[in-house]
Amino acid sequence: MSVDDAVRRLHDHLEATEELPVTPAAGRWLGEAAAVAGDLVDADLPETVVADRVERVVALLDEVEQTGNEAVDDHVAAAERAAEDVLASADGE
Repeated sequence: MSVDDAVRRLHDHLEATEELPVTPAAGRWLGEAAAVAGDLVDADLPETVVADRVERVVALLDEVEQTGNEAVDDHVAAAERAAEDVLASADGE
């Protein structure tokens, strides 16, 4: 999978959480993570920059303790897997 595909998958999962009810605290972190990921979609950036920003997304997602919504939890888990794919690709794995 390409870095671009993984970034798009990351963003798509975070964007999907925007329409679902979550706790206020989770909404703040998810919104910021989605914004950072959205800035990466179709951006022409060096992979090192993409990796740095994806690491920021991962840090934001780490702040989410409870979402209060199982569907959101599933999207967050999928977004975390997509982030791992981006970081693995950026590391040349």
